[in-house]
Amino acid sequence: MPEAQWTDVGSVDTLKDRPLRQLVFDKTKIALVYKDGEFTAISGVCNHVGGPLGDGTLDGEYVVCPWHYWKFHRQTGLGEPGYEQDCVPAYAVKVERNHVYVDLASATKRKKQPHAPHPLARPAIRQAGPIRVVGISTTVMTAQHPRYSTSDALLEVALEHARTSLTLDTQYIKLRELNFRPCEGYYSKSAQACTWPCSITQMDPADQLDRVYEAIVHWADVILIATPIRWGNASSLYYKMIERMNCIQNQETIANKHLLKNKVAAFIITGGQDNVQAVAGQMLGFFSEVGCQFPQFPFIAHSRGWSAEDMERNTSYVQNSAELREGAQGLVLRAVDMARLMVSGEVPEHPLQGGGRKGHQLDVKAQL
Repeated sequence: MPEAQWTDVGSVDTLKDRPLRQLVFDKTKIALVYKDGEFTAISGVCNHVGGPLGDGTLDGEYVVCPWHYWKFHRQTGLGEPGYEQDCVPAYAVKVERNHVYVDLASATKRKKQPHAPHPLARPAIRQAGPIRVVGISTTVMTAQHPRYSTSDALLEVALEHARTSLTLDTQYIKLRELNFRPCEGYYSKSAQACTWPCSITQMDPADQLDRVYEAIVHWADVILIATPIRWGNASSLYYKMIERMNCIQNQETIANKHLLKNKVAAFIITGGQDNVQAVAGQMLGFFSEVGCQFPQFPFIAHSRGWSAEDMERNTSYVQNSAELREGAQGLVLRAVDMARLMVSGEVPEHPLQGGGRKGHQLDVKAQL
């Protein structure tokens, strides 16, 4: 047995005013609990991804990690029922002369129960085969009463052209058909709390954004995003998806890990109001930050201006416009040509230097 290392952590009167607190002594982090007139102490480092247990909450006899809600018994450090093999160190505690002492040398053994990795956690390695194109619709509509969507229509033209004329593999994902939670801001707790795969995806098997992650990280070479313009902005579903993609961007900045390798992004933007350039600018900015490249002329757009509220005419124009159909076909062709260069190595993927925000971007200019 190691020699006891009793450490004065503070007065009883000071420490009993809170049921749980995080304390640090040298490099040892302690979650100190006061419950039912008793002080207990366990490690302040969660088994999952190192969350600060002492900054969490108490749920009965269990300390709940504030990052992803793993639970450990306040006295023994054992995980909650069914997960007892996941345990954090527990420490001996005593009270003398109205002061609380923790024996830092008394830590029990930390044990981690084996957890199967999430399917998305596998290395992002491109499988052999032709260029693959995923189209993502961000249009919102009522499922029971569908309507014509100009952005969807042009996306479908692009995917049909890729599938039939270019003989490529395609996927079509409609965000409105997926049940997925909004981003809940784990990164605001700590950069490390926003994990890859997404914390929500790991915790909630019913969350269906895993289909988007699977497509854009592991499957597609070309990512086509289609959005209407809503009050001068992209669709609300587009932003809901982009906020959840913070887990991809976050890997660039905290882990120097590049998930979107050799990916090309392009955009279809339609709407009854102007602001095409601003919407395109946001989309180009975000997808460049997560490492995507762009073809020349990386988006097509249609808008009739602020005063054009006669949407029937706007819809009819898109339905009958050969020019817009040709534009959608040309967009996917340009994106596919760029993807071929990327996949073949003719346009190499540059290594990250000092994190994603400092990584190299190819000088492929989007000409408007």
